[in-house]
Amino acid sequence: MHGDYKTSKEAFVSGATGSTVLHITAICSVALSSIALHSALTSRVAVFRSTSFFVEWILLSVPLLLSMTVYAEAPGVLSVLLSVATAVLLLLPSIENGTALPTRVDDGTTSTRDIGDRSAFQASLPPLRALSTYRAHMMLMTVLSILAVDFQVFPRALAKCETYGVSLMDLGVGSFVFSQGIISAIPLLKDPSRLRKPLGYKLFDTLKKVAPVAILGLIRLMAVKGTDYPEHVTEYGVHWNFFVTLSLLPLLEVFTHRVIFHMPVALLGLWIGVVQQCLLSFAGLGDILLNAPRSNVVFANKEGLISLLGYFSIHIMGLSVGTIILPPRPSFFRKQIVLPDDDRSTSLDLVAPRQTTKTVAELFSYAFVWWGLFAFVRLKLDVSRRMVNLPYVLWLSAFNTSFILGYCLLDFFFFPARISRVKDSSDPAGKRLILEECSAGSRAPLLLEAINKNSLVIFLIANVATGLINLSVKTMYASDGKALLILGGYAYCLCAFAWLFRNRRLWRF
Repeated sequence: MHGDYKTSKEAFVSGATGSTVLHITAICSVALSSIALHSALTSRVAVFRSTSFFVEWILLSVPLLLSMTVYAEAPGVLSVLLSVATAVLLLLPSIENGTALPTRVDDGTTSTRDIGDRSAFQASLPPLRALSTYRAHMMLMTVLSILAVDFQVFPRALAKCETYGVSLMDLGVGSFVFSQGIISAIPLLKDPSRLRKPLGYKLFDTLKKVAPVAILGLIRLMAVKGTDYPEHVTEYGVHWNFFVTLSLLPLLEVFTHRVIFHMPVALLGLWIGVVQQCLLSFAGLGDILLNAPRSNVVFANKEGLISLLGYFSIHIMGLSVGTIILPPRPSFFRKQIVLPDDDRSTSLDLVAPRQTTKTVAELFSYAFVWWGLFAFVRLKLDVSRRMVNLPYVLWLSAFNTSFILGYCLLDFFFFPARISRVKDSSDPAGKRLILEECSAGSRAPLLLEAINKNSLVIFLIANVATGLINLSVKTMYASDGKALLILGGYAYCLCAFAWLFRNRRLWRF
């Protein structure tokens, strides 16, 4: 790459001071408006009950791209346009259609022989539409912004802040970690006894899963250095990158399993964030990060090393939310971990009907607390994604919890579940009961489900595609029209890839 252009490009993506929390929230609220429109369309118009790829791409991807480019300065206008269309559709009657999801419940007649069957019920978690939607929209916002930031059509206020400030891209990287934390709750919910298993066994098991991600980090390092690709060193350091951070967080989580028995997961995450802030403010790590010369390999990667504990705090915050929203009731995990191992197999089933109202109430409570703490600490401290300090941790926790709550409320409104108690026809005695949970939209839109199924693969392809486009086009000098054309094609291809492999998981992580 030409030296002058590389220098100009590095300057172009550096030195940003960010925007405001309200502005970033308004941009991301377009995602809620788009899913509301999609939900209204599929729940009110029979012909759109099963939507095509192109319709899903227009409804779920294009608004996100417009929110960070054409409508970036006035995202509320785009949200209003989408909301008006939704309001018109709400004038139509809802389509009554649902599929029963049977779940066994104890009526006091379960024999010892049935315990094995109950364990089978506990082996899987029912899909949660709100979580699937949140994760896919978060991934779409992330992959769109990593390329869009290289064009003038993407406002500099949305680019990653140099040291202090809030921006859309600062939000994206932390939300990715938060989302990974949510999914990390799945093995603990399926098998709470994992918390007590030997440390060595868990470390080896986790290492096998994260090794490919660490290898991706090494490949990215070699690709960037080998092609002389413009890089923003103050993001993670000279050799460190996001894949390295992503691979280390599950390993660090293993060391907290014993602590989780004695402390709420959310409180643990908060304390880790407090420790990170103390190290930055009182142990000199903040000064090292800002002023120390890159004199050796450790100081060359000071951003990646110093920010790791902060990202770990966000990961644990996500884990806390996962233990609340994934099981059928928010108290499920807390009750499970205090039960003896012999009693745990006969405890609550993971596939029992969800207590949506309780889950929404708990999410609201956490969101209220995190926003309150964020407002308090921000009186003295500025948000810093580069340091991943306590204000950044609280902002990420408050934002993501609030948006998951928003998706839950939309699902509750458009696709309310109906639960009925009926006799199990397969029981000769006629005493066993089945709870039937009927919901017209128990699964997320097909495109979003497809993105979730192979999210890490899509993220990797997006990074490769971004590099290739930047090596082929001088993005910094592209007109807005050309930029939107390239970004639209890029978004279409990524979504088409996800759609093509919607029935196949390419890589488990």
